[in-house]
Amino acid sequence: MQFEVVDVMNDPAGRERLRALGVRGLPVLARGKDYTFGQRIEDIARFVGIDYRAESLPPETLVRKWVSILRTGQGIMRQFPQAVLDERVHEARDQSIRHMGYHALRLGDAYLATAVDGVEDWLTISMEKPPAAASGADVAAYGEGVIERLQAWWEAQTDRSCAREVRTYSGVQSLREFLERQTWHSAQHIRQLTWRLEQLGIEPDKPLTAAELGGLPIPEAIWG
Repeated sequence: MQFEVVDVMNDPAGRERLRALGVRGLPVLARGKDYTFGQRIEDIARFVGIDYRAESLPPETLVRKWVSILRTGQGIMRQFPQAVLDERVHEARDQSIRHMGYHALRLGDAYLATAVDGVEDWLTISMEKPPAAASGADVAAYGEGVIERLQAWWEAQTDRSCAREVRTYSGVQSLREFLERQTWHSAQHIRQLTWRLEQLGIEPDKPLTAAELGGLPIPEAIWG
């Protein structure tokens, strides 16, 4: 299958092609004027004509994994020296270490905004800077509140199948699917932050483990 990869972060012509589709989120797969968001493997498979079926983790397992993943993210952020927080997390990505750090954790609050309040544009919420983010420790402290809110939400659920549908800017999906998406979304960014920490010559105290990532449809590549 032939395809073209377009880096809209660094390719002005690519950004114009994205705008022409009327799309504001990433990643996107496009064929002519047709497109689908690349956030759900099922949508990607359907778009390219592949029959895809996979075992799905139950919501209880996803919540447990997500909390563990977020705690790993807290630890990684605490290890970054203050002086590097505003450096790019990757030379090809216009995003600071600080921003990716709180974004990876804030995905929990963004998820709750959709799950509880019906907010469709969770992406904007996930990008907002928390009240205190001057240091890696501040970002980690914010993450503690995210974990507490996520756990409180789960404990209050009477229907733990999470089968009900929610609508986001990328379309309609089950709450379980959205939970899975945001769980591995946080994990992928924490993998990227761990990579950046290692590039600084700092050994992570606790990187993500195979057990934490097991069963999640997370990309194989850290960047790509």
